[in-house]
Order: sequence, then C-alpha cells, then structure tokens
Amino acid sequence: MNKYFLGVFTVLLFAFPAIGQNMRTAYVGAKIIPIVGKPIESGFLLIHKGKILGIGDAKDAIFTADTRIIDVKGKVIMPGLVDSHSHVGGGSGGDRSGPIQPEVRILDSLDVKSASLQRAQAGGITTVNVMPGSGHLDSGQTLYIKLRDNANKIDDLLIYDKNGKYMGGIKFANGTNSMRGKGGFPGTRAKSAALVRAKFIKAQEYREKIRKAGGDKSKMPPRDLALETLVEVLDGKRVVHHHTHRHDDILTVLRLQKEFGFRLVLHHVSEAWKVADEIAAAKVPVSLIVLDSPGGKEEATDLKWKNAAVLEKLGVLIGFHTDDYITDSRIFLRSAAFAVRAGMSREKALYGVTMANAKILDLGDKIGSLEKDKSADFIILSGDPLSVYTNVLMTFVEGKNVFDRSKKKDHLIAVGGYGAGNDRMIHVDHFDGFDGGQR
Repeated sequence: MNKYFLGVFTVLLFAFPAIGQNMRTAYVGAKIIPIVGKPIESGFLLIHKGKILGIGDAKDAIFTADTRIIDVKGKVIMPGLVDSHSHVGGGSGGDRSGPIQPEVRILDSLDVKSASLQRAQAGGITTVNVMPGSGHLDSGQTLYIKLRDNANKIDDLLIYDKNGKYMGGIKFANGTNSMRGKGGFPGTRAKSAALVRAKFIKAQEYREKIRKAGGDKSKMPPRDLALETLVEVLDGKRVVHHHTHRHDDILTVLRLQKEFGFRLVLHHVSEAWKVADEIAAAKVPVSLIVLDSPGGKEEATDLKWKNAAVLEKLGVLIGFHTDDYITDSRIFLRSAAFAVRAGMSREKALYGVTMANAKILDLGDKIGSLEKDKSADFIILSGDPLSVYTNVLMTFVEGKNVFDRSKKKDHLIAVGGYGAGNDRMIHVDHFDGFDGGQR
C-alpha cells in the first residue's frame, strides 16, 4: 500500500468514524513499542470497537476479509501517553476561604471546550489527571479523563471504575505555595503539617461516629462533604497526589503518610535525589517533573535531571508529568528523553510516560500498554519517540482519531505559539469556520 493510498484511505476512514469503529482495522508495518514486552520491528496492531484485538509481528498476521489494512511502514506506534499531573481544561479548585478544601471538585470547573485539551492530543497524550492548583494544603479532588473528541459536557470525558464511579484522586501540597500566613493559611512548614494532621484526625473521628451509628440515621453525624472525602482517603479509596519539592517537605509527606496510612503519589520531588533511599523504603510511586519552566521557584533550585535515574536504581515506580503549562503538553516525550540523557534506562523512561502513570492512576488494567483487550489508545510517530526530530503524526483514543498532524487545523495546534492553544486568541487563525479548536 503506497503512501498516497494511505493518505486517501485515512481521510475516508476518519470522515466516517462509525464505520472505522465497527470494522476491524489493522495498522501494519510500523515499529511497535508495546511497553510491556519487547519492541516489534515490523508489527501489526489490530483494533475493533475501541479495543486492541491483537498485536504481533506483521509476517505472522492473518486478517479476516473484512479487515481494513493501513500501511504504516517506517513509522513508530506506541501507547497513548498518560499525564499524571496536568492543568489542561482551565479548571480551578479551592478558593481563599481556607487552606484545606477536600470537598472541592475540579469536575465542577473543567472546560471541555478548552483548546488546551487538543494541545495535549497533539503531544500524543490520551489520558490526563487534571489537578487543581497547589496554593492550598488541599485544593480539592482531581479528575482522570480521556481526551475524547467532540465532548459537550464533562461526562463525555470521564473514566469510570468497576463500581460505576468516575475516577480521580485528591490534591495536597506543602512548601511555599500554601504558606500565605493569613486567612487561616499557614505561615510555616511546621504549621502546614499541623493543619493537615488535625484535619485527618477529625476525619478519623467522623468515620468512627459513622461506624458506631451502625446504619441508624438518628445517630449519624451531620453530613460533612470535606470529612467524607478524607474518609475516602483514609480508607484507600482515593489516592493523595502530593505536590512537594524540597527534601524536608518530601520527608514530612512520608511522615504523614505513615501516620495515617493513606495511598500516596509524590509529585515533582525536585530534591528526590537527596532522600531517594527514604522514598524507596516507603514504597510510594513518584510523578516527576523534568522541565520545571517557567519556574522561578526557589524550591526547585536543586531539581536534578538525574532524579529518575537515581530512583530507578532503587526500584521506585516512576512516572512523568507536564504540570501543563509548566511543561507544554506537546513536548511531553521530551521529559522521558532528558531523563535518559541523565542516566535513566530507555525502557523505564518510556514506561514512565505510559504504563507507570497508568498504574499511578489505578488504570493499569485498561491503558498504558499495547496489549490485547486494552483500550485502543495509541499514537503514530514519525520516528524514535525520544528524538527531538520526531513528530506525533496521529493520536487515537479508543480507536478514534483525535489528532492528525496532516490536517491544517490540527497542525496549527501542534506547532503554533501560545495563541494556538488559547481559547481567547485562537479565533485569529486563518481558517474560515475554525471553531476555537474543537472538531
């Protein structure tokens, strides 16, 4: 199948997505990096109804007569990228009324029409942990979303667990961001920890009252959304995603985790290399930022690219994140590349932007690798994923094409400056009828 035919076919296929979803589609000839398992130099990826139906060596492939075959020879296919910490969608969490606001839900403020979601698609990102900010000790509940196209409401992006509940964690922070010293906010690191500790103790007491009520509504304490959420944390039903940079702040988080037993992911950890043994001993995963820019934050002064390499040697589960816009979503793969440059293995670096983050978000059974029966979230690259010269050509979510660099509108999102991903500026582009970045 020549390149011309491939181009014509993809236009036809993605013009009729329902057809593409109902028929088996095989992408054949690309180098496939499944993440779990060895790379396949010339492989095939077979998808059907949003799921991976098969994967293997192209020479061993046998397809049914109704399978659409797309020649992707010379390209690279790998799983869709998973960003464990982002701010796409323009959502905001807690306000200035207090430093600990677990009842706040980013769900209630996310803009599904934001062009920033398509900017993430252009970087090959298919799943995101959208976080509220870090100006609070607890700024509220995070949200795990799939970057599906044509969303009209937040429900269209949600990921549900086996019990039918939409998935997300909770954002905590320490260090200078939340140290305002007024309006109930702490002025010191010690007071920051004290406030968090006191709130968790109240949650324990609230849980005990509920337990003692034994289902008797007359004995139940008044419903408290904040404490109710923290009980979920204490019971391991909601993961704490904790912003922390300095080595002493990292140790404070680990101390609180040991005291209250909550599930924890350490985020940023600029000075992880200083306390790597303690992180490894605590057996908690980390979500690293490699490019902390624009920074200007004193806490990040000692950020080292070698963080990933140091932690890898100790067996820590390592993911990466953009903290978008701190690192632009479109260059997320570059974080893995810089980690390799500083000594991390290539395999674990690619694992860090896919499967490790899937595990961090409790989604390892659904996404993060190219395996049979997993979601057909994948990207087609022009070359090696860690090369600065490589472009994301196409991004697929559940088998549907959500980004295609060959299309003018998508190309603008991929290569444009700040205005290309800004809803207030994107209308100045040169494409008639362009609707602000939405397909």
